[in-house]
Amino acid sequence: MAKIRKAVTVILRLIALAATVVAVVIMVTSKETAHVLNLTFTAKFTHTPAFKYYVVAEAIAGVYTIVALLLSSKSLLSRLILILDVVMAMVLTSSISAALAIAQVGKHGNSHAGWLPICGQVPHYCDKLIISLVAGFVAALVYLLLLVYTLRAALSPVFAIKS
Repeated sequence: MAKIRKAVTVILRLIALAATVVAVVIMVTSKETAHVLNLTFTAKFTHTPAFKYYVVAEAIAGVYTIVALLLSSKSLLSRLILILDVVMAMVLTSSISAALAIAQVGKHGNSHAGWLPICGQVPHYCDKLIISLVAGFVAALVYLLLLVYTLRAALSPVFAIKS
């Protein structure tokens, strides 16, 4: 049973690692230049603080995942890993929320604030953002699944039925 638990944990961590790497690489490489009314502007992730936060959070989660994969679940650090899994799940959730909010404004604008949508002028940039955000959402979901699975495994001896 312990081997199955370890295998499931490793698989979930590898999926989360792949999703965070894809999210970071695609977001960092997203850049497009547009010409509107004789003006030239470039859209890239560094122009938006929410996207910077998203990239940093995804990168931290990716590095943490590598460290967690290298540490043994039998070590004394297993409780710390559980706590850090909670932190990573919340950091990923907050970063994807912030990035999705800005992406929604970029796609649809905000008529009340007078913000115009930009995805009509930089469609390839917006397409890459969507792919990155989907990968980030997958990473957040996998971390939530990992958290539930790890908590269940950690708490099962506490709630075991004695006969």
